[in-house]
Amino acid sequence: MNTINFNSKIVEGYLGMLDNLSPSNKLDLIAKLTASVKTDLKPKKSNFKKAFGAFESSKSAEEIIEEIRESRVFNRQVEAF
Repeated sequence: MNTINFNSKIVEGYLGMLDNLSPSNKLDLIAKLTASVKTDLKPKKSNFKKAFGAFESSKSAEEIIEEIRESRVFNRQVEAF
């Protein structure tokens, strides 16, 4: 079954369920679907690009290096043969 026939069958199934709705409920559904389509058409901003860039800090490079060195934890245990 190709995609077009499958999608049209899905739409026909939904229309069959919607036949029993009142006109006001149908209008409400139309309004919500329209709003949904409008948000889908807007280009989505990617947070991926925000992950790149310069590191910003008020601390100096020496202070950051010292913090990193102080936070290191060595728990390596060497077993004797």
